[in-house]
Amino acid sequence: MHQVKVNGKFDYNLELSKGSWLLNGKHFLLDQYQINENMFHIIHESNSYHVEVLSFSRLEKIATIKVNGNLYTLSIKDQLDELLQALGLDNLQTSKIAELKAPMPGLVLSLMVKEGDSIQKGDNLFVLEAMKMENIIKAPADVVVKSIKIKPGDKVEKNQVLILFA
Repeated sequence: MHQVKVNGKFDYNLELSKGSWLLNGKHFLLDQYQINENMFHIIHESNSYHVEVLSFSRLEKIATIKVNGNLYTLSIKDQLDELLQALGLDNLQTSKIAELKAPMPGLVLSLMVKEGDSIQKGDNLFVLEAMKMENIIKAPADVVVKSIKIKPGDKVEKNQVLILFA
């Protein structure tokens, strides 16, 4: 059984049982045709749906799909995820990040955060020019910026500490 949360609001229980799907305990049938790797055509109860998988993170178990032009974010949990959460072991893969080091030598072009900012994994931190290319450096985890050791115009070396996190 899988628990699926749609757009962070709606919860569904989805299960494949004896070749058919159960949604919240009720059987339902789908006629589906895969158009390509990320696109599907589905017919359910005489209604036609064009479904496109825009992104899927197997590690985070999060998918973004477009159904007939409408965007949906799905977060999926299975029985193992529920057990790990009940035992308090669901965040073992989250690591404490104390600092961010320069991934390569380069020139700091701009900063997008300031000390005290609370940032999410994947948020833009700063722009680093290296080998005539502009690279946007992103946050490695959900953190709070404790101290910034660089400013625009600074030249940095590989593995130099640039930002400290709380």
